[in-house]
Amino acid sequence: MVDKLVKIYRLGGEESWILVHVEVQAQEESDFARRMYSYNYRIFDRYNRSVASIAVLGDEGINWRPNQFGYNLFGCQVNFQFPIVKLLDYKQRQAELLASPNPFATVIMAHLAALETRNNRLERKQQKLALTRRLYEQGFARENIINLFQFIDWMLTLPSELEKEFWQEFREYEETFRMRYVTSVERIGIEEGIKQGIQQGIQQGIQQGIQQGLIKGISLGLKLKFGESGESLLPEIESIKDVDLLSSILEGIETADTVEQLRQVYQSVSE
Repeated sequence: MVDKLVKIYRLGGEESWILVHVEVQAQEESDFARRMYSYNYRIFDRYNRSVASIAVLGDEGINWRPNQFGYNLFGCQVNFQFPIVKLLDYKQRQAELLASPNPFATVIMAHLAALETRNNRLERKQQKLALTRRLYEQGFARENIINLFQFIDWMLTLPSELEKEFWQEFREYEETFRMRYVTSVERIGIEEGIKQGIQQGIQQGIQQGIQQGLIKGISLGLKLKFGESGESLLPEIESIKDVDLLSSILEGIETADTVEQLRQVYQSVSE
C-alpha cells in the first residue's frame, strides 16, 4: 500500500500533470527497493503519468540507504533509481531545523527526539516541552499548531506521571500567550468524567471514541514502524474492545522489534 500519492502542478507555466509517490519507511527491510519499484510501475500503469517515487527513511541504521532496484536478463535491463531522505542525517543540522519555519522541520525534530530519548523519559518530557513551545514561538497559525502538536504528542509519549507534569508546565507557559490552542481537555475530561460518574450513555460514547482514536493511532504506528507486515495485524486489533489493551498495544509498538513480538501483547491476554 502506497503511503502517499500526490498530484502537483509545476510553476513554470507549462501544463503538466505528474504524480509524486512518497514512501515512509521506519525500519530496515531487505526487499524495500523492489517494493519501491513495484509501487512506481503500478502507479504508472494505472494513471499513465510520470511518477516520482521518493523514500523517507526513519530507521536507525545510518548506513542503510536503498535507492536502486534493477536486473539484466537476456539483454532486457531494468534500472530504477529513486531519491531518499534519511532523517538521521538531520541530527547534524539541528540549528538549521530550529531556525526553519517549514512545518516539516518540526516533524523531523520530533522523530529524532523520539529516537534519542527512547530510554530517557525525563529528557523526552523536556524535549516535548521545547518542541511544543517552539510552535508558538515560530508564529504558526492555530490550525498548524494543533496539527503539529498532535504529531509531537503521538511521537513523544510519556508515562502518566510525566505526562501530568508536562501538561502542568505547558499550561503555565501557554498562559503567557493568553490563548489555549493545545490543551489536555480530552485526557482530563475523560478522567474526571469517569470519577464523577457520568451517565452511562455518555460513558459509552466516550469509550467508543477512545477505542476508535486508539485504533487510528495503532494503524499509523504499524505502518510507520513495520510497513505492510504491520498492517496485516489490523484486522485482529480492530476487533478488540478493551481500551486498556489497545493502549498497551499502542505503547508496545515503540518497544517491539518485530510484528510477532507485538502480537504477543494481546494474544497473551486472550489466552
